[in-house]
Amino acid sequence: MTDSIETRRKRLRFRSWHRGTKELDLLLGGFADRELSAMDEADLERFEALLEVPEPTIYAWFTGQATPPPEHDHEMTRRLIASKFSPGAS
Repeated sequence: MTDSIETRRKRLRFRSWHRGTKELDLLLGGFADRELSAMDEADLERFEALLEVPEPTIYAWFTGQATPPPEHDHEMTRRLIASKFSPGAS
C-alpha cells in the first residue's frame, strides 16, 4: 500500500526536525516547513534522498567546506543550501 502524498510530507517533516543535531534540525526542519507543501512527487523523492545523507556531509555543504556530489547536485539541494540565507529561514 502506498502512502498518500500528505502522509509522506508529514513523515518527511518529522524526519527533517529529528536529525540529531539541533543545527541541522533547524535548517532542514525550517526548510521542510516552508517548502514541503509545494513539493511534487519528484521533489519529495529528491528531498527524501537528501535526508539519507549523513549529517556531517550535509553540514559541510551548508558551510561550504564541501560541494554536493553529482547525485545530489540538483535544484532541491541548491534551494536547501540557499535557504540558510533566506529571510525567515530558521
